[in-house]
Amino acid sequence: MTGYILAIDQGTTSSRAIVFDGAMKVAGVGQKEFTQFYPASGWVEHDPEEIWQSVVWAAKEALRKAKLKAGDIAAIGITNQRETVVIWDKATGKPIHKAIVWQDRRTAPLCAKLKRAGLEKKFARKTGLLLDPYFSGTKIAWLLDNVKGARRRAEKGELLAGTIDSFLIWRLTSGKVHATDATNASRTLLYNIGKNAWDAELLELLKVPAKLLPVVKDCADDYGIADKAIFGAAIPILGVAGDQHAATIGQACFNPGMMKSTYGTGCFALLNTGADIVRSKNRLLTTIAYRLDGKTTYALEGSIFIAGAAVQWLRDGAKMISKAAHSGELAAQADETQNVYLVPAFVGLGAPHWDAHARGAIFGLTRNSGPAEFARAALEAVAYQTRDLLDAMKKDWIGASAGTVLRVDGGMVASDWTMQRLADILDAPVDRPEILETTALGAAWLAGSRAGVWPKAADFARSWALERRFKPGMDEKTRAAKLRGWRDAVRRTLST
Repeated sequence: MTGYILAIDQGTTSSRAIVFDGAMKVAGVGQKEFTQFYPASGWVEHDPEEIWQSVVWAAKEALRKAKLKAGDIAAIGITNQRETVVIWDKATGKPIHKAIVWQDRRTAPLCAKLKRAGLEKKFARKTGLLLDPYFSGTKIAWLLDNVKGARRRAEKGELLAGTIDSFLIWRLTSGKVHATDATNASRTLLYNIGKNAWDAELLELLKVPAKLLPVVKDCADDYGIADKAIFGAAIPILGVAGDQHAATIGQACFNPGMMKSTYGTGCFALLNTGADIVRSKNRLLTTIAYRLDGKTTYALEGSIFIAGAAVQWLRDGAKMISKAAHSGELAAQADETQNVYLVPAFVGLGAPHWDAHARGAIFGLTRNSGPAEFARAALEAVAYQTRDLLDAMKKDWIGASAGTVLRVDGGMVASDWTMQRLADILDAPVDRPEILETTALGAAWLAGSRAGVWPKAADFARSWALERRFKPGMDEKTRAAKLRGWRDAVRRTLST
């Protein structure tokens, strides 16, 4: 059997597909951006049909560039933007509404209502999550309540709901399989991560009919066969994981205490806690890192909503840069005597603040502040937010307290300036791997290992290769002063 694996990486702003060869090297890549919809303040939507079309196009393009046919592919692995939800017609496969994206804040009033009812501790105990619009469950509830006839049709069993992975699996298998994996399920506010099952009590609280939801499988499992009509040959789907969990796997963070952080649209740091469900006292999330062979590995997670999106704002909104890649070069030219802070709360603040009503703010401007200072502030905001997460993790779990090395991936890590500043602010080493496509690699490994054409976890971990380690070089006095300024800026930004 061929060792080629097709990884579908369905992200927030684009769909990518990567063909990896038997040596786990990139053989071909396809990528297609799709439309972002902002129908109201704080609302973000995607067109599921456009996502589907972009995925099919990207996969075919990756095969073309790899000079392969679908019959050469041993298996498909899928990784996806988490928490984004779709409800579709069971008979036709057509969505009943645009997908509500993970960044969307429209369910803040419902989350506030549940908090006032004293239910956050119950949700946290069962799901490891906090009551925030970020998560999928309240989005499903909103769709059922706001799309005409949706609740009635859902209760009659005419509709199906799921995160993007489920929608893609349904489409790829021509409606034969409605499934998700444990990592995506763990992000819904509906899944009991201790029992590894949909929770009847939480379903009742959010008024979500159980018949809407997919079967939950291991990350490396049988998810059906992609229809021959789509790519030209039938291909088994053997791996699924939410993007941050796939990146954790791709970074080979298989041992407790290992930590990775992905810098894309947002920033998401996961710390492997092994078989232990660590209950955060510092408003981090407890989540399923991955589930393999029926064995669940857990993680502490810190979620930052805006990372690379702040650089996109500099380019598209503020028009200060022409290309996102120029931000690091521009930041290096900034006046070091100016202390400009950007708190990128464009869609609220995630961990450890969880303030859905906070909005972005800039502090410390002078008459001399210009594009270079703005660029530095945007990139430093990523480092400061990561430091906040790492500090919280150290308080929550002793396994994070000593000798932490952060493995990084995502589009932002290509910037040496950004990674050096990250190491400086964290006061910890930052490791950039040779293969930066770790999210897609993680999904590919799940599928490849399940297909028996890629190595098991231990050998895969040994194949991880370091491209560069960034060591902290900032003196403690400077670091402390910068952190004080950041924390003061955040305090002034919070809505309460």
